[in-house]
Amino acid sequence: VQLQASGGGLVQSGGSLRLSCAASGVMFSINAMGWYRQAPGKQRELVTAISIGGSTNYADSVKGRFTISRGNAKNTVYLQMNSLKPEDTAVYFCNLKATLNSRDYWGQGTLVTVSS
Repeated sequence: VQLQASGGGLVQSGGSLRLSCAASGVMFSINAMGWYRQAPGKQRELVTAISIGGSTNYADSVKGRFTISRGNAKNTVYLQMNSLKPEDTAVYFCNLKATLNSRDYWGQGTLVTVSS
């Protein structure tokens, strides 16, 4: 299984970015896909996730600003990030969770830097 994430970059505070993640080689049932982030010196945290049924959840810090969606191919997810803040600066990791054993698969991470 490979998760290819893209779309990170440098943006000014208040700006927007869209992250994409495409999973390949998936030969099992997917429970959910989502995004985590890890800022320097901090633990990795859940940003948002979308279940195979379409249910979503968001960290309180991004509610109303970030939106997760799936592509036409169920193995693709997007993260639209609006009204970005410097505290959103982090490496963002795409995540896929298998249904059978809840095993996690991770993408390589994409850096998002928000300047003040």
